Amino acid sequence: MWDDERMFFDRMPRMLALYEALRTAVDERCPGVEARVGKTQISLYCRHMFAAVSLPWRRVKGWPEEYLLLTFGLSYRKDSSRIAVATEPYPGRWTHHVLLTEPSQLDEELLGWVEEAYTFALTK
Repeated sequence: MWDDERMFFDRMPRMLALYEALRTAVDERCPGVEARVGKTQISLYCRHMFAAVSLPWRRVKGWPEEYLLLTFGLSYRKDSSRIAVATEPYPGRWTHHVLLTEPSQLDEELLGWVEEAYTFALTK
């Protein structure tokens, strides 16, 4: 992990360990991932962006005060109570947002979704 990734978490340092666990798990499943740090998110790329993480920038009623927002794209809508928001920005492209607050949430189901998004991005 690079310094710019660590610096992204300066305003919410408790989320850094969760991000590190996520990056380790993603790197084990998805070879050649590149992280690009922006002002509001860290984007994960293979050929194309397949996932991103961001920190809350405003309070959302009913959501925790601190969380890591994991975003990933698929060709279809994934139905799960774990998905906070799913949108279809254009036909055949669904963007899913999952709130993460602890490493135990990085289970096989979630990592399978990220791996599926990685494979989807490779075939675009």
